Amino acid sequence: MLRLPDPLRQDPTEARGHLPVSQVLERNIPVLATLALTTVGAIAWYALRRPPIPPTAIPVSDFELGRYLGKWYEVARIDNRFEKGLQRTQAEYSRLPNGGIRVENRGYDPRKREWHIATGKAKTVLGPDVGALKVAFFGPFYDGYNVVALDPKYRWAMVVGSQLDRFWILSRTPFLPMGVEERLLRQAREMGVPVDRVIWVHQDGVNPTGSY
Repeated sequence: MLRLPDPLRQDPTEARGHLPVSQVLERNIPVLATLALTTVGAIAWYALRRPPIPPTAIPVSDFELGRYLGKWYEVARIDNRFEKGLQRTQAEYSRLPNGGIRVENRGYDPRKREWHIATGKAKTVLGPDVGALKVAFFGPFYDGYNVVALDPKYRWAMVVGSQLDRFWILSRTPFLPMGVEERLLRQAREMGVPVDRVIWVHQDGVNPTGSY
């Protein structure tokens, strides 16, 4: 009679060379610990590092962070994947209890008829009187935020990130004062900013939804 194999009976030769899970984990603990420490170290390094500043993007001096806080309208930018298609984009900066800076960016999506809001944090990187900051919206992953032009009365500002194609022009009102646009674009061009990619954001001071 043909004898079928018993599925509950394991052939010793088949089990040969296989270790229990506990022994496998025990043997790999040093490797796992090293990997964990490396990951934690990399995250800590990224959080503490200073994002690169383009050589031509010199942050303003005599910067007063307290005066810079508050609401800004984004009147121009080089488009990026986080803001693509958004209108009436704004940024608002406020103090955190720990001394850091709270960042809230919002933009209106006309197709979905809704606001997109992103909240992050910022820190100064060259001291409180230099307009060089770093901003993070995703954990410890900071990007540069360099104020390279600033109105003496803090009515408008021009900002460059860690690369020259990370570019914004901000204003306290939905519109820039006359003559400022040409001046800022000329400075940006001299810095090497690809000004042909700059778009002017639709700003009219209107909130289509009535609330944020």
